[in-house]
Amino acid sequence: METETEMLNTYFSNGAEVEISSDEDGFRGAWYEGIVVRPIQKKQRRNKDDDDDDDESSNKLRVLVEYKTLMADKKGKRPLKEAMTLVQLRPRPPPERRRKFKVSDEVDAYYNDGWWEGVVMEVSSDGKYSVFFRGTRDQLEFEESRIRIHREWANGEWTPPFGDEGEKKKKEEKLVSTETKPNNEAAEIFSEGSLVEVSSDEEGFEGAWFVATIVKLLDNGNYLIEYQTLRNNDDTAFLQEETDCLHIRPRPPDIGSFESFKVLEEVDALHNDGWWVGVISKVLKGQRYKVYFKVSNEELEFKHADIRLHLDWTNGEWVRASQALKL
Repeated sequence: METETEMLNTYFSNGAEVEISSDEDGFRGAWYEGIVVRPIQKKQRRNKDDDDDDDESSNKLRVLVEYKTLMADKKGKRPLKEAMTLVQLRPRPPPERRRKFKVSDEVDAYYNDGWWEGVVMEVSSDGKYSVFFRGTRDQLEFEESRIRIHREWANGEWTPPFGDEGEKKKKEEKLVSTETKPNNEAAEIFSEGSLVEVSSDEEGFEGAWFVATIVKLLDNGNYLIEYQTLRNNDDTAFLQEETDCLHIRPRPPDIGSFESFKVLEEVDALHNDGWWVGVISKVLKGQRYKVYFKVSNEELEFKHADIRLHLDWTNGEWVRASQALKL
């Protein structure tokens, strides 16, 4: 298992170009370009009688980074420097050739000095793209040069991978092969009575998926759903809401159990009646883990049974990097 120190030496050495995610209000959901200045190792006092969870529990490994586009002064002459944990960093993606995008593509759009995750909603006749950002519910227009394919970095690999070889082999494992369908055939995937998972943009619920049942397909193309764990305000029945196609997906497939998860591996953790997207920040003894949630800037402890591998529903398929799964 790759330790934090090994990750630091491999990917985040002094001078390495990186992308940085911030937890401050107004910056969440974006990746900013920067460089590693140096590691910061904070050692805490440790009592001999302490029952520590692992050998590295007495160390808090952080990295001092310098932003390329964010400044510490109003004049814009002094780059901002911050101490970040490894789960807030990733290598800078390699350059890739220009490409055309289509509706429903998950992309990163360059906006306000950072790369923000969104979904292509429209392609105009002049070649511009309208991108919807779930976190802010904004929809903005971008030139092709300011958009890139959205990729996740975990276990030392990019998903989807870069290059022609990656395009051919698609080093992602397709867990459920559901043929991509146009919107007018969505009912074949999301029919009445189907068990699904639903996400919300409401404050306090960002980054979670809740199990629900489709009650009705509405005339406007949306869905009336009933949650299986969330109750209405009177606590007299399970909550029903209207949701759109951007906030609904099938339930992830049963891909079997895993003996263990790795540091920096992306997972879903069962918490407060929903599955929350996070990253393994520490492996503890007794099949327990600490999971870091970027949206809320929290680190919580979970048992193995309450964690599942994070999967993405993309173009009608469940996908995961090949290094994480060998089916």
